[in-house]
Amino acid sequence: MQIETVIFDLGGVLIDWEPRRLFRKIFEDEEEMEYFLNNICTPDWNVQQDGGRPLAEATQILVDKYPKYTSQIEAFYGRWEEMLGGAILPTVAILEELIEAQTHRVLALTNWSAETFPVALRDFDFLHWFEGILVSGDEKMIKPQREIYDLMCKRYEINPSTAVFIDDSLKNIKGCEAYGIHGIHFKSGESLRRELQVMEIL
Repeated sequence: MQIETVIFDLGGVLIDWEPRRLFRKIFEDEEEMEYFLNNICTPDWNVQQDGGRPLAEATQILVDKYPKYTSQIEAFYGRWEEMLGGAILPTVAILEELIEAQTHRVLALTNWSAETFPVALRDFDFLHWFEGILVSGDEKMIKPQREIYDLMCKRYEINPSTAVFIDDSLKNIKGCEAYGIHGIHFKSGESLRRELQVMEIL
């Protein structure tokens, strides 16, 4: 298999993002925090903003439904930056090696709100190293929908059979593989390096 293009996911692969980093400052009780994140500001709710729903609309929907938690719901995007924990350095090192080698095209495909992504662009210089980044919130479609892999390949003229996609979500990897892109399920920078070496990408 001749790989020509390496595509990175961002959150969980290159950037550490964790809502609990913020909400441990807000909730005194860990159990109540877990209830809030599992039943109110849930991952399924958040991913709809990654798919293009405005943050203000999403916030108001939950405030209307759970007025008791108004301040906590408003904090989710009002204090969103506090969820960011910094770069995942072992993966950034791999990215830098690939960029410097100039042997492969290097792009990114991320489920991310169009309204919060500019914060990441401001805070993480390495996001400017990519040939291109496709942001789900801009396109109003999300991984693992087939349409987003199709758009990625068409926009950047990628042959799926010569591309590899790195993502920490197994369902997103299954989605890309169903489309014809080779997938690597990200677990750590060290394991990613080994897999890329086996594939003779690094």
